[in-house]
Amino acid sequence: MMSKKINKVVLAYSGGLDTSAIIPWLKENYNVEVIAFVADIGQSKKDLCGIEKKALESGASSCHIFDLKEEFIKNYVYPILRTGALYEGSYLLGTALARPIIAQKQVELAFNIGANALCHGATGKGNDQVRFEMAYAALAPDLHVIAPWREWNLHSRESLLKYLKERNISTTATLEKIYSKDENAWHISTEGGILENPWNPSNEDCWNWTVDPENAPEKPEYISLTLKEGSVVSINDQVLSPLTCVEKLNEIGSKHGIGRIDIIENRLIGIKSRGCYETPGGTIITAAIKAIEQLVLDRESFQWREKIALEMSLVVYDGRWFSPIRKSLQAAADSLSFEVNGEVVLKLYKGSVTAVQKNSPNSLYSEEYATFGKDQVYKQSDADGFIRLFSLSSRIRAKNQLK
Repeated sequence: MMSKKINKVVLAYSGGLDTSAIIPWLKENYNVEVIAFVADIGQSKKDLCGIEKKALESGASSCHIFDLKEEFIKNYVYPILRTGALYEGSYLLGTALARPIIAQKQVELAFNIGANALCHGATGKGNDQVRFEMAYAALAPDLHVIAPWREWNLHSRESLLKYLKERNISTTATLEKIYSKDENAWHISTEGGILENPWNPSNEDCWNWTVDPENAPEKPEYISLTLKEGSVVSINDQVLSPLTCVEKLNEIGSKHGIGRIDIIENRLIGIKSRGCYETPGGTIITAAIKAIEQLVLDRESFQWREKIALEMSLVVYDGRWFSPIRKSLQAAADSLSFEVNGEVVLKLYKGSVTAVQKNSPNSLYSEEYATFGKDQVYKQSDADGFIRLFSLSSRIRAKNQLK
């Protein structure tokens, strides 16, 4: 465990129970200076309040807080929205998307202060350990990586609390906390507690942002989103930054109970886990993008975008953000999004989002061609030759079978 090569460790610090214990543990077991790195990606103000003081009292030599909210939404969330990525059909990748920006800024800080080691508080059971360390490997392959959960003998909440108490390090954590929550500007997730038994239905403690759809307003709300090259740029004709768009849509969607999913997902390491995820703004934006894509993408392009979406969901979920395949998939999606421009009116009602009006200057939809009434542009007899050629292999196969 001991290594004379390590001088300074930059710890991805959240201020929670785990990382509070990691600071003294690193000092005791590695005899190193510990620098706390805090990424503000939109977690609650309560989590950030007094976090520098807490880090220093736990034994860190310094604490660096980076405001990454705008960059997170603009450069990580919005690009992935253009790909349509949904992990296992429903998860908008709220936790997975946050890890690469945290790791990147952590690495940059390590280089700037001359640290030669990185540390994270991810457990040995989850996906985040892979996501952090995949980023470290791509950005700083020569830095040491310390993952305490894979080394120490503190394997329960009780043991962590006892460890801190023995060292007179204060913490607001208690044994009563039964849920694990992850929050950022894009989403909030809840795991643990009653959710560990898949037969238990979720209760109100499992949801944080959104109202129960049954208790949402009885009257629907209609909002207009304007898209430019696959990204939302305005809400109800008000031009907003990516972060402000997400924040406003989170607020609007939450009161209508939009964006809730209760799923059991396949973790990368093979364990199945259950979580209640809330992504109200993301659910609304996804519906708007799909509405415009229906107008502007031809059949083959739409099918290709669906394939990109599936592959990108796996790449992001697995922590391969800084990989050539992620960049290639992004380039392909962006080329398709170039013409995803237009306006969508969405109906929000008791947990549902429905596109009720949509238009685009690049629309391939032609009422003149699609009409069931009389038209002057389409010759229906032209379909005869098309069908004979399209079905040619089927007819040849049938004739062979008759022989």
